[in-house]
Amino acid sequence: MPGRRRVVGRLAVAAAMAAGLLAACSSAATASPPDRVLDFALPSAGCLRPPAVTPGATVPGKVVSGGIERTYLLHVPQGYQPHRPTSLILSFHGHKRTSAYQESLSGFDSGDSIAVYPQGLAGTDGETAWTGAPYSNRADDVLFVSDLLNQLQQQLCVDPARIHAAGKSNGGGFTGVLACRMSGRIASFAPVSGAFYDVGAGCSPTRPAPILDFHGTADQTIPYAGNAERKLPSIPDWMAAWARRDGCAATPVVRDLGKGVSVSTWPGCARGAKVEHYRLEGLGHVWPSTKPNLDSDKPTAMDATPVIERFFAEHPLRPGPR
Repeated sequence: MPGRRRVVGRLAVAAAMAAGLLAACSSAATASPPDRVLDFALPSAGCLRPPAVTPGATVPGKVVSGGIERTYLLHVPQGYQPHRPTSLILSFHGHKRTSAYQESLSGFDSGDSIAVYPQGLAGTDGETAWTGAPYSNRADDVLFVSDLLNQLQQQLCVDPARIHAAGKSNGGGFTGVLACRMSGRIASFAPVSGAFYDVGAGCSPTRPAPILDFHGTADQTIPYAGNAERKLPSIPDWMAAWARRDGCAATPVVRDLGKGVSVSTWPGCARGAKVEHYRLEGLGHVWPSTKPNLDSDKPTAMDATPVIERFFAEHPLRPGPR
């Protein structure tokens, strides 16, 4: 009987903690005003609730943001447990692409994170795009990301310290926009072949943002050396700007990994941030993969996805002064 009383007592304490957590989470979520970008960590009200999505499956989802119904694909990992906070990766497609294309291209479904593939809206050229590009829709995609995270954290047990963002091309450029505007909520960022258009709004992140970047020197769509006419910076200049924002050393440490791949790391960044860039000689506008993918039927010298996943795991959202 004493053993049974101990078990019952532990269950009662656990239930009380769960009730308190759900109440706090629900209060935080319902107190959030509409049409506002939330740039700070929120607890997840979805913890301890059975997921509406079968673990291991990808399902379509919808959320209303800025008065517009937006869509996305959601993949919950096979090992998902509603009592265990789980990391979440947002993966943004490029110009003219779709969430389904990005799901196949980036391959985050194979990991242990909740993987989310948002769908962009048609822009001025009739093709899908994200905020930050001159051809994008006038809708506020940053608000869409904030509203999407609010909804996902209501439904699932998301670890608020391990929400991350990656993207390809225009989606990579939008990942850079999110680093400027949502670094208080999104832990780290990984653009691939990013289109970093100068939108003229400045960039003032609320904390040093960990940045991992990949770009090929033979990229003809978004040139490595930049394009002044299109207001595209060179990739080294874009990286150096982030090193300054994050309080890193001015000069990177460069390592040659062989096969035309080198990695530059800016040391000494503030608050545990890291700024790192993979330069791939002769690579075009593709997501690096040692196997053929939707971008290219020719394998490249490295796989970007597992490198991104490791970087994300090493850079959670760290508490500290804003």
